[in-house]
Amino acid sequence: MGSAEFILIINLFVAGLLAAAFMMIAIHDVGRVSARWLAFGYMLGMAYFAIEFSIPAFDNARPVVVTAFAVFLGATIAFNGGLAHKYGVTPPWAPMLAFLAVASVAVWFVQDLPRHSLTRMMAYQLPYAAMQFAALGIVGSSRQRRGRLDALLMAVLAASAMQFASKPFIAHALGGWGANPQAYGQTVYALVSQSLGTVFGFALALLALAILVRDVLAEATSKSETDTLSRLLNRGGFERHAEIALKDAVRQGVPVALVIADLDHFKSINDSFGHAAGDRVIETFAGFLREAAAEHHVAGRIGGEEFAIILPGTNLAAARLFAEGARSAFGALPIDSLPVEHRCTASFGVAELHAGEDFSDLLRRADEALYQAKGSGRDCVRVSTEPAARQDRAMPKVSGRG
Repeated sequence: MGSAEFILIINLFVAGLLAAAFMMIAIHDVGRVSARWLAFGYMLGMAYFAIEFSIPAFDNARPVVVTAFAVFLGATIAFNGGLAHKYGVTPPWAPMLAFLAVASVAVWFVQDLPRHSLTRMMAYQLPYAAMQFAALGIVGSSRQRRGRLDALLMAVLAASAMQFASKPFIAHALGGWGANPQAYGQTVYALVSQSLGTVFGFALALLALAILVRDVLAEATSKSETDTLSRLLNRGGFERHAEIALKDAVRQGVPVALVIADLDHFKSINDSFGHAAGDRVIETFAGFLREAAAEHHVAGRIGGEEFAIILPGTNLAAARLFAEGARSAFGALPIDSLPVEHRCTASFGVAELHAGEDFSDLLRRADEALYQAKGSGRDCVRVSTEPAARQDRAMPKVSGRG
C-alpha cells in the first residue's frame, strides 16, 4: 500500500467522523437543515474515498473514475447546500445539479485524451474549484451578520478553490498522475493531491462545525435570556446586553440613556379582568416597545409589569421625548380582553449616563425617576438629572406601584 492509499483510508475515516459530528448537531436540533446537508456531504465524501481506493481493482477504470468524480462533486454541492441553509440563502440546486451533469459528461469524454493532457486534468479539477467559488459566493451574498469565523471560512474557501485550480499545474510539475488510473495511487502527485485535500477538507469541516456550534450556543443563550410572554429580554439578559451597550457607547464617546416603564394599576387589571387580560396588556406593551425600538436599542422586561430600554446615542432630552411618545401612544391603544373603553397607562423614569457612572448607577437613577412619576399621579414621565451617589441609599417609598 502506497502513501496516497494510506491517506485515502485516513480521509475515509475522518469524513465518517465529520459526518457523524454534523449528524449529532442535526439530531440535537431537528430544525437545523444545514447540519443535515453537511452530514450528507461528508457521507458522499466517504463514498468518494472508498471508490478512489477501489479503482486499481478495475480493468476498465473509466466508469469508476467518472463515478468518483461525480460523487465528490456531489459532496461539494451538498456542502454548498448546507452553507446556503445556514446563511439564509436560497440554495441554487438547479444550476449546481445541471453543472454536475455537464461536468460528469465532460469528464467521461476527456478520458479519450492523452493521460497527461492539460485539458483532461483541468476538466477534472476546475469543476471542484467552481463549486468552492460558488460556496464563497453563497457566504458572501448572505445578509446575516458575519463574524471572524465566517470571514475565515470565506478565506479558506477561496484558498481551496485556488488549490483545485492549480492541481493540473502541480501534476505537470510532479511528473503527472500516473500512466493509468490504476497507477495513480503510486504517484507523488497523488500523495500531494490527497494531502492538500485532507488539509482543506478538514479545515472547511472544522470551520463549518465551529460556526454551527457557535450558532447553537448563541440560540441557547438567547432562549435563556428571553422572557416567554413578552418575547423581550428577561432581566438577566437585559442587564448583560445593557452593560455591553453602555461600554460601546462610552468607547465611541456618544451619550446613552435608560428609560424604565411601569404599567399603572396592573394588579387591578388582573383582579378585575383576570390574569389572561393582564398577559394581553404585557404582550401589547412589549409589542409596542419592540416596534418603537431601533435595532441598536436594548429592550427588556425586568419585572412583572416593569420594562426597560437602553438608548445608545441618545441624550436625556431625546430620551424624554421617546418616553413621552411611548406614554401617549400606549395610552391610546385598545387591548384585547379589556372593555373597548378601557385604556391602560404607564409611568416612565428617564436617566442619562454621566461620566464616572456604571450601569447600576444609571439603573438606580432611572428607577428613582420612575418612583417620582408614580408619586406624581402616574401616566407621566420624570427624568433624573443628577449623578447618582456611588453608595447604597434607600429608595423613596411610594405606595401603589403597579
